[in-house]
Amino acid sequence: MARTESNEFAIGTKAPDFTLINTVDDKNYSLNNLKGEKGTLIMFICNHCPFVIHVNDELVKMANEYQQKGINFIAISSNEIENYPQDAPHLMKKVAKDLHYPFPYLFDETQEVAIAYNAACTPDFYVFDAELKSVYHGQLDDSRPGNEKLVTGKDLRNALHNLLENKPVAENQKPSMGCGIKWK
Repeated sequence: MARTESNEFAIGTKAPDFTLINTVDDKNYSLNNLKGEKGTLIMFICNHCPFVIHVNDELVKMANEYQQKGINFIAISSNEIENYPQDAPHLMKKVAKDLHYPFPYLFDETQEVAIAYNAACTPDFYVFDAELKSVYHGQLDDSRPGNEKLVTGKDLRNALHNLLENKPVAENQKPSMGCGIKWK
């Protein structure tokens, strides 16, 4: 299990726009269709990554909690599927339904969206304010597969809480860590 840290994404950067297919309902959505009233969390994930599997339950729990507060969650898979067929759209749909994802699970077939966000790993988390300006790009928490630390979502929860409270988000943001995105 190769460990890759997230790349830099400057705080204050406007979220790059996109239109992608939601594998759950097979419809195209743009960022403007999906953004939240108070904020938006964009996360690059995939089906097979042990780091994502490790945090899936917490992602569902957090989305159910924060989407009610005006922060929408958007999941994107950018992995190439020729060598990683387990990340194909029909299987993304199955994972989303089996895990009861309360958010869209979009497929970035061209990988242009991952490139625009400078995404490097799964999971990779980006929090944007109501104007789609970046306020957080970092880890969910200190838990990793096999390190015996509980999955709490502490760091990401803190960022979302501060966004809702109009407080500054932590300056010291630890990079996310996971499997590297599978590039074409």
